[in-house]
Amino acid sequence: MADAQQTFALQRIYLKDASLESPASPMVFTKSWKPKFKVDLNTRSAFIAEKSHEVVLTVTLTAELDDENVLLIEVQQAGLFAIDGIEGDTLKQVLGIACPNLLFPYAREAVDSMALKAGVPAIGLQPVNFEALFREAQKQAQAQAQAAPSEAKH
Repeated sequence: MADAQQTFALQRIYLKDASLESPASPMVFTKSWKPKFKVDLNTRSAFIAEKSHEVVLTVTLTAELDDENVLLIEVQQAGLFAIDGIEGDTLKQVLGIACPNLLFPYAREAVDSMALKAGVPAIGLQPVNFEALFREAQKQAQAQAQAAPSEAKH
């Protein structure tokens, strides 16, 4: 019996949500722009319909200058993916690694554009190793699953 054909295709990329806060404006413009940045990434996926999945990559960037939050940008970059013949762990990898890899350049551009609109230099997020993040999340989930039964005994 032949294996079912596997398909993976990007159907649409779209900005699902975006927000910008610049709470220290305009005083931030009187200071030297050398903030500390914190970047948080999160992905989630949802089955939409037969052979169709939505993946949302959330990028949250916080800039702090002189112990004050001066910039907060959050972008939810989404994609609709046609996926067929891929199941189980392989599907989880596609949704957690391949899809965010395709979405990240769009999220990066949105963050840069919003920073410019806030009157500060473009941020230029560094590339992300989504495979390493995915593997780390799996390890953490396994550790929590193993710890949960022993915690329930106490």
